[in-house]
Amino acid sequence: MRTLPLVGSFRDYFQKVKEAQELNKKVCGNCYNYEYDGYVFVNELEERMRPDYLTEYFPKYIAKHGVPKMRFHDLRHSCASLLLANGVPRKQIQEWLGHSDFSTTANIYAHLDYTSKLSSAKAMVSGMLLPRSDDFGCRWEDVTEQGKIAEPDLNPIFD
Repeated sequence: MRTLPLVGSFRDYFQKVKEAQELNKKVCGNCYNYEYDGYVFVNELEERMRPDYLTEYFPKYIAKHGVPKMRFHDLRHSCASLLLANGVPRKQIQEWLGHSDFSTTANIYAHLDYTSKLSSAKAMVSGMLLPRSDDFGCRWEDVTEQGKIAEPDLNPIFD
């Protein structure tokens, strides 16, 4: 179990859910099930939704909205990808996703961190002596202006 901050529209949404639940308590009176009071995923009578409801309903929801087929669990991967792309450190991503071990996060999402690849490439460029670009000969130097390949000189004379 972990606690995550509610931000932006999520905070607004869950505040409305809470307000609706308070109204349901008043409307339903003694029919209201207080056993799951405070839970988010309950119906109007405060009866808990089946644990597999989201997983079961998700494919229907995305198909209805024209989203490519994916599993509900795939949203975790999308979340991690977006966090990495926005420069969030892997340790914080581990905490957000709830991985008990940092190596799990690092191993699963290492291939997504393009920024670290860029910084590695920049480090290699600054740390290595590379040939100048004008040191490379052009393999098409022997092409004539008419587009025909000139015969190579098989007996070059070196001075």
